[in-house]
Amino acid sequence: MPDRAKVLVVANRTAESPELLDALRSRTVRGPCEFTLLVPSTPHGLAWAADMHAGGEEAEEHRLAFVEELREEGLNVGAAKVGDGDALAAIQDECNFNEYDELIVSTLPLKVSKWLRIDLPRKAEAATGLPVTHVVGSES
Repeated sequence: MPDRAKVLVVANRTAESPELLDALRSRTVRGPCEFTLLVPSTPHGLAWAADMHAGGEEAEEHRLAFVEELREEGLNVGAAKVGDGDALAAIQDECNFNEYDELIVSTLPLKVSKWLRIDLPRKAEAATGLPVTHVVGSES
């Protein structure tokens, strides 16, 4: 294990949620780590049906707000990126080009989460071989 664990954090609409922030704080207590934020540009609502690529602007807003919040909290954020609209593809792309020790996937609650309907946390674990922590966050 490296001196500092590399943790990929995947979130979109829950990026600035207190639940995810608590999970990241808890992770730092377990040992030194560096977070990389990945915000898949997943559109939602009517945009989802009209244009699969409609989520880029919103993802960028979440990315900027979240990285600022984490750095204000004193958390070690190495990078923050907007990824593919397909969350699993975004995770696989990121893990193909960079090495990580673990994943934290933040979703909305089951009733409203597209990511949970496709079982993203389990699929991400299967696709990457990395341990996945699933956080259910509230929408920011």
